[in-house]
Order: sequence, then structure tokens, then C-alpha cells
Amino acid sequence: MKGYTVETSKSQSTVTIVLRVVTGLLFLYMIWFMGYESKAQSRKYISQFSHVQSYLNPGMTGYEGSTLRGFVRNQWAGWEGAPKTYFVSAELDFSQLAGSGELGKNAVGINLLSDEYGAFRETELIISYGTRIQLSKQASLRLGAGVNINQVRLDGNSLNTEQANDPKVMQYLGGFANMNVLDFNLGMSLTHPNYYVSYGVHNVNRGSISNGDVFMDRKPMVNIVQAGYRNRVTDSFTLIMNGMYRSQEDLPDNVELNLKFLLYDRVWIGGGHRFDYANHAQLGMVMGRVNVGYVYEFPRQESYLLPNPTHELMLTFRLFEAESGTINLW
Repeated sequence: MKGYTVETSKSQSTVTIVLRVVTGLLFLYMIWFMGYESKAQSRKYISQFSHVQSYLNPGMTGYEGSTLRGFVRNQWAGWEGAPKTYFVSAELDFSQLAGSGELGKNAVGINLLSDEYGAFRETELIISYGTRIQLSKQASLRLGAGVNINQVRLDGNSLNTEQANDPKVMQYLGGFANMNVLDFNLGMSLTHPNYYVSYGVHNVNRGSISNGDVFMDRKPMVNIVQAGYRNRVTDSFTLIMNGMYRSQEDLPDNVELNLKFLLYDRVWIGGGHRFDYANHAQLGMVMGRVNVGYVYEFPRQESYLLPNPTHELMLTFRLFEAESGTINLW
């Protein structure tokens, strides 16, 4: 019996050590994962990025005329502290406001985005101006600039373990902090009724103009390339493709592709892929001047993201009727 008791005790001790090691490894993994995702979510993902071109590039301001837009994105639905994004914008074409039925050469836009991710809440206001240079009967060169006013609020009660050990952030543990940044965006694009190619830059000044509490480094410059193509294959079927590439020094490159099939100029179905991260399915309707689009996004298993789905709802309202024969969707 003594021998049996000794063997049992040794077995229990071994199991205890193994469990402690596994628990420790899991704990370290969760710290790494939470810290990595907190950093990654400083990038705003928008599955229907082709609907908010002027936000990504001021050179596209007014490309689709005078419009009002808004969307809500609930990432990893059901997970406490998961990112939530809210967006509203207005683009006004001066020629349309003056009563002309055609698009003019100048437009202004206002974009307001609010993004919550973990302990941070970021509000971004972009005021942009775009001008158009006619190159041919249908092709145009567009140039634009924007002022970017960015406020970041830190809730020190919601910091994860890794963030709490950051010397810049730990001083706000248990409290609140606010940081304000003023910067500029620039952009240019080549546009046509059937295609567009654009290049934009965010944070040209790298966030060097700021005030308030300083709990993060200067904002990195963001380079954004977009392209789209659409073709009315038949009277009842239109093919629409969009792509986007983003790069910034502190995050991996971001590449996204979307494909839509517009049926009878009324309903579209499609899907998209964010390389190395997620896939999505989308459905939308065109109801006169109003477009409504919904996206159901699900992460790829190998991306190590949370398995919860993401929901994104987009609404676009055109203030004026489009020209006859114009496709009202990118």
C-alpha cells in the first residue's frame, strides 16, 4: 500500500506540473494575442470600402455626386470589448447644388468616423475638397486634399495586461486620457464611368501637431491605392470589381478584393476577401436614390482572429437624380 501511495502521489505531482505549464503557456498566448489585436485594430477595416472612397482618398470627393452616407460595423459580434465602428459623411457637388444636372469640377466633403477597440475610442473628422480636370469626354483627373482632426480617448480601466505594462500608458491605469491630433490627407485619381484608379495618403505630417495627453507615438503615414472596374454585360446584368491596397510602417500590408453582380439595376450579390484575414458575403438593394448594403464577414481559421462573425450595414442616399443610363453603384 505504501508503494501504491507513493506512485499515486508521484503521478498526481506530474499531472499538476503539466497542468501548470499548459496554463502558463495559454496565459502567455492570451497576453500576446490581446496585445497584438489591440495594435492591429488601430486600422479601420471597412468591407464595403468602395462605398466610402472619399474617406480613403480626398481626390475622390464628389465622384458620385452629392450624397449622404453612413455605416455601422460590429466586428466579432458577441465578444465584449470587440471593435465597433460608426460612420457618417456628406459630399456636395457645387454644380449640382447650383441646379445643374451634371457633375461639376469642385466638391467638398465631411467624413465623421467613430471607432471603439478595447480601451481606446477614436473619433476622426475629415474635411475634404476635390477638384476635377477633364481629360477627355469621359475620363477625368481628380485632385483632393483634406484636414484630418483626430481625437483618441483612453479608458485606463479597460487596459489589458500588456498595455498596463507600457510605460506611456500605465500612468493612466484606472483613469482617463485624451489626445488630439491635427493632420492632412492628399489624393489623386483617374476616373471614368467604367473604371477608376486612385492613390491617397493619410497623415502626411505624421501626427506631429498634437495636444492633450501623449500616450502614443506619432501617427504613421498611410498609403492607399484603390481601383475599380464595372461593365454592363447585358441590360439586366452588371459586373463590378473593386480592389484596395494599404500600407503603413507599423502594420502588415492590407489587400482587399470585392466582386459584385448587379441584377436589373436593383439588387446586388457578391463577396470579398481580405488577404490572410477574412472572407465576406454581401447583399444589397438599389431603391431609387437609396442604396442599402449588408455584409456578413467571417475570419479565416489560419488568421488566429476571434471566430465571431462581423456585421456591416451601409446606407447611401443621393441628393439628386443620376444622369440617364448611369450605374449608381461601385
